[in-house]
Amino acid sequence: MKEHNERTILLVDGQSFYASIEKAAHPEYRDMPVAVGDPTRKSGIILAACPMAKDRGVTTASRVEEALTLCPDLVIIKPRMQRYITISLFITQIFESFTDLVEPYSIDEQFLDVTGSVGLYGSAEEIARQIQHKIKLSTGVWSRVGIGPTKILAKTATDNFAKKHPEGIYRLDQTNIEQELWPLPINKMFMVASRMTKRFVMQGINTIGDIAQMELTAFKQLMRKIMGKQSDIQAEYYWQTARGIDPSPVVSAIRGALKSVSHGKALRASLYSRKADIEVVIHELCAEVCRRARRIGVQGRVVSLGIGETDGQRVNSFGRQTTLDYPTNLTQELQAAILKLFNEYWQGMPVSYITIVLTQLAGDEVQYLDLFMDRAKIYDLECATDRIRERYGEAAILRASSLLDAGVAHERAGQIGGHYK
Repeated sequence: MKEHNERTILLVDGQSFYASIEKAAHPEYRDMPVAVGDPTRKSGIILAACPMAKDRGVTTASRVEEALTLCPDLVIIKPRMQRYITISLFITQIFESFTDLVEPYSIDEQFLDVTGSVGLYGSAEEIARQIQHKIKLSTGVWSRVGIGPTKILAKTATDNFAKKHPEGIYRLDQTNIEQELWPLPINKMFMVASRMTKRFVMQGINTIGDIAQMELTAFKQLMRKIMGKQSDIQAEYYWQTARGIDPSPVVSAIRGALKSVSHGKALRASLYSRKADIEVVIHELCAEVCRRARRIGVQGRVVSLGIGETDGQRVNSFGRQTTLDYPTNLTQELQAAILKLFNEYWQGMPVSYITIVLTQLAGDEVQYLDLFMDRAKIYDLECATDRIRERYGEAAILRASSLLDAGVAHERAGQIGGHYK
């Protein structure tokens, strides 16, 4: 029986999300194995595979060449990230027709607190079936739904049971966790990865129930042996997770106050050994950081640079920061500070990644004056170029240096998160 004030939470997961969207968009591939990736890059990875492809051995993160070896008739479709984001947001609207407490967990997973919706739409299972039907009818994506009194149990129900259940719906709560959850291998517990799994197994902890059935004091002592004296908080987290305890609420607004604006790029080190080529990428990243800052109306006074470099034998990385005389979101000011850090700390090896961060943020309603440059005029000019890019596309205005072989801005203009739009 449901306890007084017990919550009812769903975790809805879109099955093979990217691949399902592409199959719905290409009915000619309905009876064929489909994966999402870049078919022109044999060393690239598979981002998603439909169930038919998975049955043939194709897995997420496998190489394109490997996937084609396992499944020669595999149809590989180039990703369309903007399309996936748009559909994810549309699915959020479906969820919000049942409850206003919707919390995105990833692009294809979202938590819903339907405690107050049960009286209107039926049991949690009935709500789950309605959600499945609406999503399938609207997008072609089949969803699995985990149900529980906590977010931890809803997530665990989805990952370990709903995915294997014919209906795609499974409830996990205090009435069945001993029979269903506790016998699972320890690596199936939420937030237990391979390294922690090895540590637990070495101590004789093989199942989730091995933790759940221990007294908390005894488990803390064991964790101190594994992780050191400062592990009590981590021990309590694992112990509560094993017992399905999770007081965290489902919140519709999960972003706190913005503390930084950043941008980074992983590079093929063999192509970025010349200082001039590296500086091209630094400028592009500075321009994007400043553009993002202007979009949200902030400027920052502390700038940070992270660099990874390697010559194939030696590896070096550094992170350095400096404080400006006044906050900025102007590209040339950020670039000058970043280049100074780069020239001071770069050891001369080919660069494998660059990250630029702007912190100690303040609003940009006030522009500081400078005797030697018209900062207000430069700000207005950069805002004008921002508006052109927003209207006509990321590549509408580019520096000439971005058209050099070293430039990455033109390529990234057609991408979201490193993937094609």
